[in-house]
Amino acid sequence: MKNKNFFERFANWATKFTGSSGAFIAATSIVIVWAVTGPVFDYSETWQLVINTGTTIITFLMVFLIQKAQNKDSKAIQIKLNELLASNEKASNRIVDIEDLTEKELDQLHCFYEKLSDFAEEDGDIHQSHSIDAAHRNQDHKLEAFKKRHEEWLSKQNQKKESK
Repeated sequence: MKNKNFFERFANWATKFTGSSGAFIAATSIVIVWAVTGPVFDYSETWQLVINTGTTIITFLMVFLIQKAQNKDSKAIQIKLNELLASNEKASNRIVDIEDLTEKELDQLHCFYEKLSDFAEEDGDIHQSHSIDAAHRNQDHKLEAFKKRHEEWLSKQNQKKESK
């Protein structure tokens, strides 16, 4: 447990440090020093190998460090979003923990919410409906009202034609 705790602290420190101005200045300084020593080492293969090996090792380690930081941030964001969902009485709790779904299932959910968004756009009020079922009912109701208005309009048009 103590090693894990040490690794966690070290990874957090390394993440903060490598994203700092100081780390950028240090890296830039190393590259400048390397470039300036080129003529001293006659731009040899060993001189080139030093920077290539150094950058390769640093890049390799940074990939894992960045991934660890990204995973931690992603988890924190998911927990915050889950809390928002759980605290909002109109939100669907069915989407809590959807990050465990497959890519195909996520695509299906995405299509579902695109459709919900389309219904909300048609309503002109994004707060009008909070579920696809409510959106369908609302859309059906609007369609019936439109049909009724259209029939009334047609009836008036026919009456005008008959009166002429």
